[in-house]
Amino acid sequence: MAALAGLVITWSLIALTFIDIDRQLLPDDITLPLLWAGLLLNVFSVFAPLASAVIGAAAGYTSLWAVYQVFKMITGKEGMGYGDFKLFAVFGAWLGWQNLPLVILLASFLGAIIGITFMLFSGHDRRVPIPFGPFLCVAGWIALMWGDTLTRFYLQFARISG
Repeated sequence: MAALAGLVITWSLIALTFIDIDRQLLPDDITLPLLWAGLLLNVFSVFAPLASAVIGAAAGYTSLWAVYQVFKMITGKEGMGYGDFKLFAVFGAWLGWQNLPLVILLASFLGAIIGITFMLFSGHDRRVPIPFGPFLCVAGWIALMWGDTLTRFYLQFARISG
């Protein structure tokens, strides 16, 4: 069951990546079924315990929504779209709340590296938005494949855990 579910989310993330690059949109027709699929899979604890998945979905959505609201209050601009909130909720539903910090840190790191590279080498105007969804997709997929290993490595490296 986990392998089939992994294939479904992988193909969905590929589609979301290219749609967001092309249209700067993460369609509800893909994100919302993924959200529900993650919660339903975790009724059977396929990737995370159900309580962790439910909390993860809520925490994923509300955390990026809060960042959006603060950014908008400070700058008067929208820094991301609602699709990003829903996609982050998807990762909470599939992987549980414990993996959300890994996903957002990886996505932010990838986004910063690619954004800076675009500005330095292709003359990309910093006022032209770069969609965040593709970075969330890559980071979420990495967390799905190697999240526990990466988290364990980080905690040992930082000497936080035995």
